[in-house]
Amino acid sequence: MITLGINAVFHDSAACIVKDGMLLAAVEDERFTHIKHGKRPIPFNTYELPFHAIDYCLKVAGIHLKDVDHIAYSFDPALLIPPHEQNQPGCEIPFYPDNGSAGTVRQSWDNLFLSSILNAPHQLVDGYPHHLQKRFYGSKVSDWQWHYVDHHAAHSASAFFPSPYDHAAILTLDGRGEVASTTYGIGKGTEMTRINQVNLPHSLGLLYERLTTHLGFLHSSDEYKVMALASYGQPRFAAAFRDIIKLGDNGQYTVSGENLSERFGPARLKDEPFTAFHFDLARSLQLVLEETVLKLVEYLYQVTKVPNLVMAGGVALNCVLNARIRDLGPFENVWVQPAAGDSGTALGAAMYVDINERKSVKKEFIMDHVYWGPEYSDAEIEHFLKWAKVPFTKMDDVASETAGLLADNQIIGWYQGRMEFGPRALGSRSILASPIDPRMQAMLNEVKDREDFRPVAPVVLQEDAHLWFKDADFSPFMLFIYDVLKEKEDLIPAVRHTDGTARVQTINEEQHPQYYRLLQAFKEITGVPVLINTSFNTLGKPIVCTPRDAVECFWSSPFDALIIGSYLITKTDAKKNISSYSNLQQVEPLG
Repeated sequence: MITLGINAVFHDSAACIVKDGMLLAAVEDERFTHIKHGKRPIPFNTYELPFHAIDYCLKVAGIHLKDVDHIAYSFDPALLIPPHEQNQPGCEIPFYPDNGSAGTVRQSWDNLFLSSILNAPHQLVDGYPHHLQKRFYGSKVSDWQWHYVDHHAAHSASAFFPSPYDHAAILTLDGRGEVASTTYGIGKGTEMTRINQVNLPHSLGLLYERLTTHLGFLHSSDEYKVMALASYGQPRFAAAFRDIIKLGDNGQYTVSGENLSERFGPARLKDEPFTAFHFDLARSLQLVLEETVLKLVEYLYQVTKVPNLVMAGGVALNCVLNARIRDLGPFENVWVQPAAGDSGTALGAAMYVDINERKSVKKEFIMDHVYWGPEYSDAEIEHFLKWAKVPFTKMDDVASETAGLLADNQIIGWYQGRMEFGPRALGSRSILASPIDPRMQAMLNEVKDREDFRPVAPVVLQEDAHLWFKDADFSPFMLFIYDVLKEKEDLIPAVRHTDGTARVQTINEEQHPQYYRLLQAFKEITGVPVLINTSFNTLGKPIVCTPRDAVECFWSSPFDALIIGSYLITKTDAKKNISSYSNLQQVEPLG
């Protein structure tokens, strides 16, 4: 049985394909369209389906769209349209939606939003781009069974079914679904039960989005920047946010809808400088978010009394929060879906439908890596490089030769194997550098045209992780922070954030053999089993996908070398001139 999972409602449009319980492929549409997050979460573009991602998944499975048995779409419009209202007068879309009457049950934009979702099956069979005709042409909506899956059920399924646990509490923390913003559940075997939920308009995710906008960033995109900014501030506005977020009983909370500009003053515009005031705002909400979620986690533990917690939803990408739950919460084990944002609902919806339609009695898939996207063989890479007249050298020992370049302080584009599913680059489409020079964090931020306050993250050999980061053992998805050990701080200063932490990725040989060998080779040269790993992209662009993407990004950015498959591409002045960065320093906290 083949199930196609689709996320297309808000942002991070994605697709995956599951065959008899096993994941074959999963990828975000942005990887192909070069539009970050696929699209903006606005009601009049809900009709856009992730055709490129779907096409890739069908290609991996070796099938046509008409060969799919089930399609799982991670949003259920029936939760917002009662049956007696469907196809009734008064639900039409006006020419000027803003002029709709204020007292209606649904605002007029919602009708457009829901109409696109209800018509998604027809859009799938006849709205595909012409160049993707091969795997779509001739399909009909009767070829497969279409399933609308509750958005938070899809998040929950993405957290529980691929997790390593057969019995776990389930927490989803999102901006919004159809009705819910937070859900509590429990999973056992192949069954999930929802215990409770917090409904809109109360949403921790939407509040974090609102502050993201207030601080001059792009909401539903840049929330991770607020998390980074928070490390430089003091929580002097914590009382104000505790007034905005009110905890209730049984896992309930409310979030006031007040205008943040009225409470805190004018919003920062995009290019205005940051001040201690902005740092303090970010720190205050981050602190209160952590306090609040710890209370919610305590409630869930008291209800479930199981040792394992699994999490998903966009808020679960907050690695500082996740570390607080790990260290201060009541659960013994915490597992977070690496594609915790909306892209992961494609996986969750597919697994939910697969398990229910096959009536599975046991879990069959554990997600122990994220390498589910496109890959290109050496033959394909070499063909492209020759066709594009790009000069290259074939490497005899990719790991050791690349390690030598990194030890020489060169900044490397690293393109190896299947690309990552989810927002993190984890060694297949990465920019790598040595963590030993304290200026490397600033150098990378300049290379990627990022804000100065942004930290860079380390990857470390799994067996050595505990020797460099406090209590670190297995953290393959870069979803938790750890303290850098005091005795190691001066050896890897570029990855130590201003608060003494690092967002760590561990790697072992089974997960990504070539990546693992590279870390080993770098350790042999320098004695340090750690590298800087950041995503292979530049400002406003998604992570590179194809060899063409990688080469274009490399030649239009100040990297030193590109290692793509077995091939090395360098620039004329490839050797890193550290003196050219002599004016760059690590960012220090204000005040």
